[in-house]
Amino acid sequence: MKYVKPLRLLGDALKTKVSVPGRFLGLDVGDKYVGLAISDPSNMIATPLSVLLRKKTNIDLMATDFQNLVKAFSVSGLVVGYPFGKLNNVEDVVTVNLFIEELRKTEKLKDVKYTYWDERLSSKTVELMLKPLKLHPVQEKTMSDKFAAVVILQEYLDYANRYVNTEPAE
Repeated sequence: MKYVKPLRLLGDALKTKVSVPGRFLGLDVGDKYVGLAISDPSNMIATPLSVLLRKKTNIDLMATDFQNLVKAFSVSGLVVGYPFGKLNNVEDVVTVNLFIEELRKTEKLKDVKYTYWDERLSSKTVELMLKPLKLHPVQEKTMSDKFAAVVILQEYLDYANRYVNTEPAE
């Protein structure tokens, strides 16, 4: 896995010599679950995809799941929610950094690029939207993780699509 700056991720995807650029996978990394969202083929709209159970013992299995998703959806990069800002809990920063480092160590995603995107308030926004539905707590948690990944990816896509054609890649 290789880190790239946010605008470069989309810029590189658009520069590839293929008829359709690769899609992006959005990740909302938590202690227990990783929420996933996928962009449409035009990289304009994010939709919920799945939630993966996260345990220290299953990182190799998760890396294989990511390999399969990269192949199945022609993913050209990962957009990982990151708790930027001074109001965030240090534990959240460590959680994301550790997860990405563990994925990198498996070497199963060597050719996959990733970037970080601000996840502040993504989970809170989704929780407020889901609250009126009065879902079972387990269902609410998995839905929250999936849709937090959608918020992260959609905010990235909106920003990148607005600026990638007007500014040089970072």
